Amino acid sequence: MSLIGYDRRGAWRAALACMAALAVAMGLGRFAFTPMLPIMLHEGKLDLQAGGVLASLNYLGYFLGAMSCASIRLKAVSMVRGGLIATAALLLGMGLLHGFTVWGALRTAAGVMSAWTFVFASGWGLRRLAETGAPALAGVIYTGPGIGIAATGLLGGAVGRWGSNAGWIGFGLLSLVLIALVWRIFSDGEAAHAAPQAAPAAAPTAAESAAARSDARWLVALYGLAGFGYIITATFLPVIARQALPGTNWPDLFWPLFGLAVVPGALIGARAPLHWDNRLLLGAAYALQALGVVLSVAWPTAIGFALGSLLLGMPFTAITLFAMRDARRLRGNAAAGLIGYATASYGVGQILGPLFAAPLAQRTGSFAVPLLVAAGALGMGAALFIAVWRRSCVTKGISNA
Repeated sequence: MSLIGYDRRGAWRAALACMAALAVAMGLGRFAFTPMLPIMLHEGKLDLQAGGVLASLNYLGYFLGAMSCASIRLKAVSMVRGGLIATAALLLGMGLLHGFTVWGALRTAAGVMSAWTFVFASGWGLRRLAETGAPALAGVIYTGPGIGIAATGLLGGAVGRWGSNAGWIGFGLLSLVLIALVWRIFSDGEAAHAAPQAAPAAAPTAAESAAARSDARWLVALYGLAGFGYIITATFLPVIARQALPGTNWPDLFWPLFGLAVVPGALIGARAPLHWDNRLLLGAAYALQALGVVLSVAWPTAIGFALGSLLLGMPFTAITLFAMRDARRLRGNAAAGLIGYATASYGVGQILGPLFAAPLAQRTGSFAVPLLVAAGALGMGAALFIAVWRRSCVTKGISNA
């Protein structure tokens, strides 16, 4: 057995385990609510405004979880395993327990678990890939949310025919199956393959430090626009599609299409050359999502929703990957704090989206205005990322002159 072959297998095991972890924590734990919401509305368990509150509570949990990551000192594998088991239990609880207050507590806790699992599985997986010489497999890790989202979309309608309770319980049982498949891969041997120590880098100049601090502030602020810009569609897509296309089966297909689009987007994003500027990549990804959101308003047909779902889904986790890459560019191996702040900003955007959209849509009977505002936020983020990049080019030109 060659060392290279062993490393390749170890890299694929780590990547696939993290992919499954993110499928459970993000695709199921966070986004199962999207296909379940129309069913719960139909059953009379919720109205649209209450659904928006439950969605925002989940994103509040995500925010709290992201903010707490920097202060947690437990092993990454312990956090991942605990987060996965808790996610499955919380999904089962949505089907077994009843009442808005209980559901609010469950959705908030699910948000915390998804943030913890995402941050610690990402960190563990990216480290393993670096140690085994396969950083390009990072894209495999970030296909996980898309696979989970596609599963919730494809299974949600079928399982939901027996009612939302059966749907939630089905998702909880599916989570337990996936957890069992990868449980042993998340072992305590975190230091089994120690990465070689890099030579200490030269200390940055005062100008470089000031520019890095400015870029870090912009990254945190603009990452929040991505959270706000996509979340209205990601929370209410089946409801929006049912309003535009009543009496057809098309609305049940757009959410899994969004999830499936995440997979090639993550793989392509991970292949983007490291010398490409992350801010330009983020600007392009934001612009694609803005166009996807606009299409659901400007072209509310089956084709328009399908194209919109593809354009919204493809950059979904690629945005996260580019943002993490930019944090590492700015802070190197000490990027965890910046990643935590950026993730928290993203969480704030997610919290605000449903709270803004649901009451307005319930009052007007349409999601058009909230969606256009969301598209505007993404468009502004794209323009500002390009502006920050141009400013840094000018600053470098001056400093090199």
